[in-house]
Amino acid sequence: MPRGDDQPDMPNNCWQVKGCGREPGGARVAELGECPAPMTAALHGVNRGEGGGRACWAVSGTRCDGEAQGTFTSCRECDFYHEVRREEGGSLVNTARLLRMLEP
Repeated sequence: MPRGDDQPDMPNNCWQVKGCGREPGGARVAELGECPAPMTAALHGVNRGEGGGRACWAVSGTRCDGEAQGTFTSCRECDFYHEVRREEGGSLVNTARLLRMLEP
């Protein structure tokens, strides 16, 4: 679900910033598998992202810098997480709410 270049005012999603190549059709999907963040429909639009692209820290099965992410602790140190927090300001959807949105 990468955004089109025809929408320059849209904020970047995690796969665009981190360049992981795990987005649908990405260069590293065969090697590392497809990331669940772009496909997480329950988070689509949250923090103005596509799928879970601006809430990836709440999505199970993401990888950052080639490493599987197991806890939110590692994500709290992520530059992208801090970028989203800065860009969204008071509109940021907090992690507790994101997790409730992901409950079955």
